[in-house]
Amino acid sequence: MQQSNPTVLASKAYDVEDFAAAQELYHGRGWTDGLPVVPPTESAVAACLEWASMPPDQLIGIEPVREQPITAEKLAINAVMAGCLPMHFPVVATAWQAMLKKEFLLHGLTSSTGGSAILVIINGPIRHEIGANSTFNALANSDRATAAIGRALRLSLINLLDVRPGGIDRTTLGHPGKFSYCVAEDEEDTTWQPLSVVCGIPAGLSAVTVMGALAPRQIMNEWSTDPREILETFAAEMRANQRHYSIYGGNYAIVIPKQLREPIQAAGWSKRDIAEFLYERARVRRGEWADVGKGAVVRDRGETVHTALTSPDDLLVVAAGGPAGGFGAVIPPWFGGKAKAVTAAIGACVDCERG
Repeated sequence: MQQSNPTVLASKAYDVEDFAAAQELYHGRGWTDGLPVVPPTESAVAACLEWASMPPDQLIGIEPVREQPITAEKLAINAVMAGCLPMHFPVVATAWQAMLKKEFLLHGLTSSTGGSAILVIINGPIRHEIGANSTFNALANSDRATAAIGRALRLSLINLLDVRPGGIDRTTLGHPGKFSYCVAEDEEDTTWQPLSVVCGIPAGLSAVTVMGALAPRQIMNEWSTDPREILETFAAEMRANQRHYSIYGGNYAIVIPKQLREPIQAAGWSKRDIAEFLYERARVRRGEWADVGKGAVVRDRGETVHTALTSPDDLLVVAAGGPAGGFGAVIPPWFGGKAKAVTAAIGACVDCERG
């Protein structure tokens, strides 16, 4: 039987005595996020590439500011280090393709003092293929797939773009999402369209959305089943972010678990209805900055109104979370409307040029 040619990798290989020695090598050279890594053996890296049908030298994209090329082989190495299985790698590669879009502003969000991380939202059939959990602990360590995929993006940033604390990464505080920040949408237990479909990906395709995001801000409303009252709680948190962090509008994500979304769905509200309501309600006067110690920048524009969303299209509504508890989350943007969330199909070409 004829055997296929083995994948030939171009990256330098290192010989180590054992697993512990591998850890010290990677920690000593600053190739980790501070946690242990899975040694990226040649066979493990090749398995990721073969699963995604990518040759090692396939160009994923070029970082727009530093013009740094990102290849499939280098991404696969970091995916293995993060704990990814081969079936996770197409999500990692597609997320990077989205991150390298000019409108995502990757260099800005990875070098800012503001402490943003890359939020990843997974949609479509691939959620089941990789075992992504959309319910309990959805924004934390809910499952292997989302934990490893989110971490793979961070390790890739460290090792391919030198996004290390004190180097390119000038973050003042940061947040735990800079280890891993990945969630899969609960498409089966909702009447709403998947986020990917709302963002223009055809129904039935797998997709990933990336957003430069701050830490999630948890809200709670267990005293109402009125959609307006529930969503007013989300709006209040968005207004709080405008007052305490940035007044400028951009992409916000909100995560709505089952207990809160059921009465909203039962009342016939769509994701678009939610976005239009929050566009109208999540806004502040510039003068309110004076109430939180920022009066120096109000000047003569105190009555100017700033919306948290520059338009209803800016809101990413995600159905996810455990089956009980009147909790939800608001995930604010890093830099208002300057950086845009990007959605890309996994393993499919949408809006490709046709000859």
